[in-house]
Amino acid sequence: MQALFAARLALCAIIVAALTGCDDPVQRLIEENGPYAPTGTPARGEAVDALVVGHRLMAAGEYELALDAYHRAALEHGLTAEVLTAIGSAELKLGRLGQAERHLRLATQRDEGFVPAWNNLGVVLMERGNHAEAVHVFRKAFALDAGSTPQIRENLALALAKQENPGYDDQNTGKPALLRRGEGDYLLLAPD
Repeated sequence: MQALFAARLALCAIIVAALTGCDDPVQRLIEENGPYAPTGTPARGEAVDALVVGHRLMAAGEYELALDAYHRAALEHGLTAEVLTAIGSAELKLGRLGQAERHLRLATQRDEGFVPAWNNLGVVLMERGNHAEAVHVFRKAFALDAGSTPQIRENLALALAKQENPGYDDQNTGKPALLRRGEGDYLLLAPD
């Protein structure tokens, strides 16, 4: 038994001796940088615009995360029509129709010529069953856009059909389409 104990003790002594020569990463950092915490933040280059991040998250169906990104964009850019429209669109996708309508109306007040705000407000009004006002809003978006965006034409046609026939079944035509603007282009957001 004593021989086994002596063998184990010798093995431990060899391991300790071998580990003594190993490099300690913490000690190396202290030697290189000093014992105190670093000051400032390391330069990492430019951060991605929160509005762009929000658009990507919306396209991926991550509406709650997109809303958080749009709130960060509001801090970076201010409450511009584009930011308010993005917030309203995310709230619409989350089913928060009252909040979505409030933000989209603010967006149309900030920039009366911002087509996605008018279109997306029309979508909210359609979801809330206010077809007459939705027709008016879609007509405004259509006029501002000069009829060049197919989604706005389709939304207007759907709103007119629902206004003329309140029992109109839109299962075959789909839901109204949301618009967003990225680098000056109007893009269709990912459908549900």
